[in-house]
Amino acid sequence: MDPSVEPIEPRTAGAAAERQRLVVWRYLRALGASTDEADDLCQEAFAVALATGRRPDNDAGPFLRGVARNLWLRSRRWWRRRREREIAAAVDELWLATAEHDGGDELVAALRGCLDALQSKTRHALELHYHDGVAWPEVGVRLGLAPNGVKTLAQRARAALRTCLERRGQR
Repeated sequence: MDPSVEPIEPRTAGAAAERQRLVVWRYLRALGASTDEADDLCQEAFAVALATGRRPDNDAGPFLRGVARNLWLRSRRWWRRRREREIAAAVDELWLATAEHDGGDELVAALRGCLDALQSKTRHALELHYHDGVAWPEVGVRLGLAPNGVKTLAQRARAALRTCLERRGQR
């Protein structure tokens, strides 16, 4: 084979692997993993897949999610506790119902639309906490809210997002 001609398959395989990485990462975030933790666990899941001879293509999704879920549970030593296993099972059920067909793309788009519909102060509080990693007490300080005010704001924001997503048929 002429080394100056680049084969098509590796590029396609790389795109499929990158898509699976994104899907597994979103799944881990849905389970409750932090951004950094999801990155690490994703990498470990792919290493397990490669070590077992599986290619990280589109057909490997369920296997990769299962490996990632087990790694996440093990990292928390939650596999011994029933409640956390039940939470993981509920996330699995929700994932299969809402995100399995497209890797969570529709759900992310719907959530972005629902976030845009929130009042700016509420949206800013959620961005500070969930996007920037600012603790709730610090969010309160930055927005001039009492601790109970921050708690109420967060509860109402979550309820509004849940209602919005249900209205859009995404939950």
